[in-house]
Amino acid sequence: MTTYAIDNTHSSVSFSVRHMMFAKVRGRFGSFTTELSLDANDLSKSSVKATIDAASIDTGVADRDNHLRSADFFDVEKFPTLTFASTGVTKSKDGYTLNGDLTIHGVTKPVSLELEALGGGKDPWGNDRQLFSAKTSISRSDFGLTWNQALEAGGVLVSDKIEIEVEIQAVGKAG
Repeated sequence: MTTYAIDNTHSSVSFSVRHMMFAKVRGRFGSFTTELSLDANDLSKSSVKATIDAASIDTGVADRDNHLRSADFFDVEKFPTLTFASTGVTKSKDGYTLNGDLTIHGVTKPVSLELEALGGGKDPWGNDRQLFSAKTSISRSDFGLTWNQALEAGGVLVSDKIEIEVEIQAVGKAG
């Protein structure tokens, strides 16, 4: 088992949500930390813990980002972080399934992410790099994020379903 650090400059935590039921709004979290214990030969023995700074949300629109930080959504004053702690990794038909507990807005729910191990190797400085891609969708109302606005033509302003994508470059110690 090897402990890896996340190369935040080459990693991302992003999301998308439907706006007015048809347009997609995309965003990301700019600040996160991760603890990764990796067994490259048997991913089922690996584990990950991640902490995301809720205030680091960035959709490219300052007013929208401030609204998302407010009590209507993430309430970053009361709930400054989102966390994920893995509970297991299993082989699946198309790769792996990463199971864990996701905490948003003070509510913890189990989630499963489709995990793809993209391989790895030595970088020019002798560090072992491993690359992963993961995705899932969640219901924001499951986490108490229920603010919305009805549309005159029917439907709502913000969909309940959130798509989450994670791209990770993990760096082991040189040696």
